[in-house]
Amino acid sequence: AAMDLAYVCEWERKPKSNHCPSIPLVCAWSCRNLIAFTTDLRNEEEKDLTHMVHIIDTEHPWDVYSVNSGHAEVITCLEWDQSGSRLLSADADGHIKCWSMTDHLANSWENTVGSMVEGDPVVALSWLHNGVKLALHVEKSGASNFGEKFSRVKFSPSLTLFGGKPMEGWIAVTISGLVTVSLLKPNGQVLTSTESLCRLRCRVALADVAFTGGGNIVVATSDGSSTSPVQFYKVCVSVVNEKCKIDTEILPSLFMRCTTDPARKDKYPAITHLKFLARDMSEQVLLCASNQNSSIVECWSLRKEGLPVNNIFQQISPVVGDKQPMILKWRILSATNDLDRVSAVALPKLPISLTNTDLKVANDTKFFPGLGLALAFHDGSVHIVHRLSLQMMAVFYGSSSQRPVDEQTIKRQRTAGPLVYFKAMQLSWTSLALAGIDSHGKLSMLRISPSMGHVLDMNMSLRHLLFLLEYCMVTGYDWWDILLHVQPNMVQNLVEKLHEEYMRQNAALQQVLSTRIVAMKASLCKLSSSTIARVCDYHAKLFLIAISCTLKSLLRPHFLNTPDKSPGDRLTEICSKITDIDIDKVMINLKTEEFVLEMTTLQSLQQLIQWVGDFVLYLLASLPNQGSPARPGHSFLRDGASLGMFRELMVVIRIWGLLKPSCLPVYTATSDTQDSMSLLFRLLTKLWLCCREENHITEPDDTLIDECCLLPSQLLIPNIDWLPINDGIISKLQNKQLVRLQFGKAPGLVGHTVSSQFDAFVRAPGQPKIDHLRRLHLGAYPTEECKSCTRCGCVTMLKSPNKVTAVKQWEQRWIKNCLCGGLWRRMPLSYS
Repeated sequence: AAMDLAYVCEWERKPKSNHCPSIPLVCAWSCRNLIAFTTDLRNEEEKDLTHMVHIIDTEHPWDVYSVNSGHAEVITCLEWDQSGSRLLSADADGHIKCWSMTDHLANSWENTVGSMVEGDPVVALSWLHNGVKLALHVEKSGASNFGEKFSRVKFSPSLTLFGGKPMEGWIAVTISGLVTVSLLKPNGQVLTSTESLCRLRCRVALADVAFTGGGNIVVATSDGSSTSPVQFYKVCVSVVNEKCKIDTEILPSLFMRCTTDPARKDKYPAITHLKFLARDMSEQVLLCASNQNSSIVECWSLRKEGLPVNNIFQQISPVVGDKQPMILKWRILSATNDLDRVSAVALPKLPISLTNTDLKVANDTKFFPGLGLALAFHDGSVHIVHRLSLQMMAVFYGSSSQRPVDEQTIKRQRTAGPLVYFKAMQLSWTSLALAGIDSHGKLSMLRISPSMGHVLDMNMSLRHLLFLLEYCMVTGYDWWDILLHVQPNMVQNLVEKLHEEYMRQNAALQQVLSTRIVAMKASLCKLSSSTIARVCDYHAKLFLIAISCTLKSLLRPHFLNTPDKSPGDRLTEICSKITDIDIDKVMINLKTEEFVLEMTTLQSLQQLIQWVGDFVLYLLASLPNQGSPARPGHSFLRDGASLGMFRELMVVIRIWGLLKPSCLPVYTATSDTQDSMSLLFRLLTKLWLCCREENHITEPDDTLIDECCLLPSQLLIPNIDWLPINDGIISKLQNKQLVRLQFGKAPGLVGHTVSSQFDAFVRAPGQPKIDHLRRLHLGAYPTEECKSCTRCGCVTMLKSPNKVTAVKQWEQRWIKNCLCGGLWRRMPLSYS
């Protein structure tokens, strides 16, 4: 099937209050896979409405954050910004509010700033453009370089600060024909200015905003009647003497074709939808005109055309005759036949390149994300149509829309009571998922196949998903919606191919993406029972990279005018050059004065140092049974780069131990005299030498394995605290069965096969909990408020117990996002 339901989430029916959807219902989907939508909460006793904004993360839809928006009238618009961390809401009283996360928590939001046009309902709203625009070239999907596949398009921001930095702010259009722009200054001040769209102000029932590459803004408006023209205006925003200034100019307008077509002349009296096809495509617009029962959709495009010049002028002035004057004119691209009445439209956000070759390759390889837009109808069905030709690509029938055969049943159905249909819809950022809010305020999540239901061979399906995963890797967007399509048998292949593509990039880009690719592999490995143990390894690797960067950054050059290499780089160089197995011989080559830190700093790092020590011991002890692939830690035994990092850290820790012995990792040894650190360093170095060159990995020799066999009798092997397996929804959706959820109620998710194997490595409920990032024990029933990652389930305390700068520096690494890039959510205090 091209489209199927992944899950639905509905409100609990409470006797006293209910979520009745407001007349216009709005929803918005951010690039971090947060969905915001509105409902009205009606309280039976007081008979009044509260206008609510709800924010969910698609992985935990039941954990909804509902906030009383404080809007006095119905909310008409919701808009996420480019980074997905701030939300604008506007209402029918002219108030606009900007919401942002409290303490970077995805389930805690506050309204910080706003603007208003008193008593004038807002009909269109958008953030100003920040000048970043990519194009996805399907034709180049086989190219090795990410820069060719996803090229940056030259595009100017709507407004720039000193030095070309884009200025943040928003633009809104009101029902009385005003355009209002608010600019956020870096100091938090808001500059607002309001101007009439044109001299003759008229009612604006529908409007939309788009941006041009030159930094201008285009506004399209309609007064709601299909006999009136759809007007277009150019808006320029500038800052003059610390004040915001708006200039407007009229552009060519158009009449919908259905009103000039004699057969349909008065059939569709109202224009119900008016949208630019994308925020950064001001030259393409989608229009829908409707009557009580049916609709028609048209797609128009703005073209430059030559104006033919009369012969008289050519004789007078030959110059004019050579070069025709050019004018802009709207031309119809395509139109649908008569459809059922449209209730909502969702446009693709994937910036796919629309050149002829790209479209041809997309068609040949059946790669359709970004090419389809979704139309929802009053009978509950959803169609996906091509954004240029408006031809049907896929269809989904809702519960009440199984097509009846004969006329009689149609009539009976119409009277049977109100049908349930989508009032608002949004496509995800890769167009692989569609969220709809229906007339009961219920949220439905639909999966959309990248090939629109065409059956492809495995290799092709993988290529499609890989292309979109790379796009998310380059942009930093969340890739949850791609995981909806990954089947367990694809995981191994996808991870390998992703790694191959990553290795083909240049060194600088590899460094930028180094942690993101690890997080991506981890989230893929969660989806198959055969790779579940590798999830632990990838998370441990993220942790290792972060610790290594933090500890190395604490080293200070002894003289300020030292040569180009930082102490951290010099440490890496010396450790890889001197392959001695004796830790003290490696240590002698380093300048110990670079390692001198304050005692309190060293003491405060003990928990992180302990993790390094424990992990090295765990790895070496699991070498003899070659750590079966089903056990965490296995992939480290062949990973030269990671072992090299551990080796460097052991050297640093050894030097710090000379300064302050109490910061060393604590081992429980059987003899008092043995030097555990140098024993582990010796074995670690031997193992590292086996696999330090990626294309020349040798097996560890028998003496090394024998020595590792003795480790459990010399030292107590620690328990490693692996991350808990995630409680999210994604792994429950693989068998394509519909999952029914309720807002505010965590589902009793019956453990599937994958997690039961995994529970062997994770602490059982009732056991002491651990702060995974500070490596502190929180006790069995934590009293501190904690936050957990929406993607990897990692748990840490909300408030920092530390005052030391070095630890603050460590905590800054994951204050906004988890190490895996996921957003944080506040956990209920009773978490146990």
